[in-house]
Amino acid sequence: MRIGMAIDAACDVPQGFIEDNGITVMPIKVNVNGESFLDDRAPAEIARFIARKLGDRSHAADTEPATAEDVQQLFLERMVGEYDCVVCLTIMATRSPIHDTVIRASFAILKNYRPIREAAGRSGPFLMRVVDSRNIFAGAGPMVAETARMIREGRSPAEVRERAARVADASYGYLLPRDLNYLRSRARSKGDRSVSLFTSMLGTALDIKPILRAHRGETGPVGKVRGFEQGAQSLFDYAARRVQAGLLVPSLSLSYGGDLDVMRDLPGYAALVRACADAGVEMLETPMGITGMVNVGEGALTVGLACEDHTASF
Repeated sequence: MRIGMAIDAACDVPQGFIEDNGITVMPIKVNVNGESFLDDRAPAEIARFIARKLGDRSHAADTEPATAEDVQQLFLERMVGEYDCVVCLTIMATRSPIHDTVIRASFAILKNYRPIREAAGRSGPFLMRVVDSRNIFAGAGPMVAETARMIREGRSPAEVRERAARVADASYGYLLPRDLNYLRSRARSKGDRSVSLFTSMLGTALDIKPILRAHRGETGPVGKVRGFEQGAQSLFDYAARRVQAGLLVPSLSLSYGGDLDVMRDLPGYAALVRACADAGVEMLETPMGITGMVNVGEGALTVGLACEDHTASF
């Protein structure tokens, strides 16, 4: 059985990894001040967004995830004739409608696929498995990496889906914003009052940065640090400790809202690279997608890993 994988564009994984594993990206359209960007994780489009230096204007951007009709068309045109089963991985359903959209699209896809498969010379039914990563941005990386590994090993659709769901439950995504006022403005534009005016003003005045965690469909602060570089040091040190303690998936994801060389110059990065090399852990590094930068601001850092339950301290 030939199994494929589809992810939505807010899952931060490197373009090379996407190409090497034949992953299809469900795009998100982003509109900023009359200018449109298609977030399909293409490096050229991400670079164009960064080069435009939209800055704090992006917090009012409109994002348009793929509709059920878009997903249906994508699968019927590109995947039904090539694969016998496709595993769809989405960012957390509590923060994005894309998971429910793919579920709705699946009914139409499963109703209309037969003539397309027959024309492509493929026999047998077409299957879809939709899994909520229960995480965001780099936090979805370990689940994507593990799903790709299971597919390469020739595992059954049931095994792939079960393992993906298990990794999703064990995944931790951490976010360090560079601009707290931007994060507050973006949250307010979406009706989210979780970052208060007082908190953002105090944080800006004192250069206090929160470390936010995404885990099992929930997001919230788990620590605070003085300054972005100190925050990066704390986050990289934490990730190195988890690597040394042992990960459920031997892959660690990093995404940064800008030039990756800036991220690699941050304190603690080199030590994390050494810890991963010593433990045989693959590092998946990528610029943050356009959707991520619009929602949390340019210059933000996210880290994703999958491990046993634990209490993080920063």
